[in-house]
Formats: sequence, structure tokens, C-alpha cells
Amino acid sequence: MKIVLIRHGATAGNIKKRYIGITDEDLCASGIESIHNNIKAGYYQEVQAVYVSPMKRCRQTAEILFPGAEQVVCEQMRECDFGLFEGKNYQELTGNPKYQSWIDSGGTKAFPGGEDPMEFRKRCVCGFEQMMEKMIKGKRKKIAFVVHGGTIMSVMEAFDPEKKEFYHWQVKNGKGFHFQIEEEKWQQGKRQFEEIEEI
Repeated sequence: MKIVLIRHGATAGNIKKRYIGITDEDLCASGIESIHNNIKAGYYQEVQAVYVSPMKRCRQTAEILFPGAEQVVCEQMRECDFGLFEGKNYQELTGNPKYQSWIDSGGTKAFPGGEDPMEFRKRCVCGFEQMMEKMIKGKRKKIAFVVHGGTIMSVMEAFDPEKKEFYHWQVKNGKGFHFQIEEEKWQQGKRQFEEIEEI
């Protein structure tokens, strides 16, 4: 089974490096242009199923990449709720003691008024596993997920055979990873990605 994990195109908040989690932004003009350029470069091919986060930025990206394809929404693969940091960037949060405390924790503490990062990662992985079970039962062989940066990092960290850490898997908007899974091994609980390639 061949799978691609794609981060949505850029939004205005992404361009300004803001924490955009539960804010339901549209793609910005440059984000749309970048996705179209990726198509021209041949990064994406036809797939049999497209799974998306419920957020508009993911659904819009999926429509550009896979026009007319049915989008199956996976609620569990939405982005993290950044709580009090939502909609703000590093410069705007500098000097905020709650932000500094979160930074000092190495990003492991729960976002004030938001989601616990570890619970977020578990949620994303659980959603991915559920979608994979459906695809295996449906005998689908080529699948795309159009989701968020944090979602991709969570999934890649969980199933990378080399166990690279979470932040190793950061990707820019419109980018992501190709990989394969062995369905029989997956069903036996031996769950890892093979032939990982960045796109």
C-alpha cells in the first residue's frame, strides 16, 4: 500500500508564522499558487482515497491536488488546539510567562487553555490507524492524507522504523512524505513505514 501524507498549503497565519490550530483559515493566494506549482512538478499522482482534516485549509488543498475526489473527513487528524497561543506568533508571545514556561518545557507541557501535546499526538496516530484499517479492508492501494504539520509529525514519529524524534519530521506547507506499508505486517501489529521519501 502506497501512502502520501501532505501538509496543507499556506494560509495568511502560516505566512506570519502564527500558531494556527483551531482557527479555520482559508488558503492564501501564495499558498494556492504553491500547490499548483507542486502539481506541475509532478509531486502528486492519482489516488484511490483522500483523507482530510475537517479544516478548510486541508479540504481546499485536497480539492486542488485531487479535483473531484471524494474527501473523507477524519476528525482525529485535525491540528492541535494551541489555546492562549492561538493566532499569535513568537514575537507577540515574547515576554509572556506562560509562553516562556511552555518553551522551557521543550514543548511538552499542555498549551494554556488548549491541548496537551502528548494527547494530541496520540489522537492523530489513533485516527491514522483507524483510516488504515478501513483502507486495508477496502483493498485500496494508493491513499493520500491532506492534513497538518503537527499531524504529520505525530504519525511519522510513531511509525518510523528508525524512531527519529517528533521535530525531525517538520515539513513546509504543501510538502510531505511518501511511504509504503506491508498490509500483512500491519494487521499483525508490526506497524512501521517503509521506503520513506520526502516530497
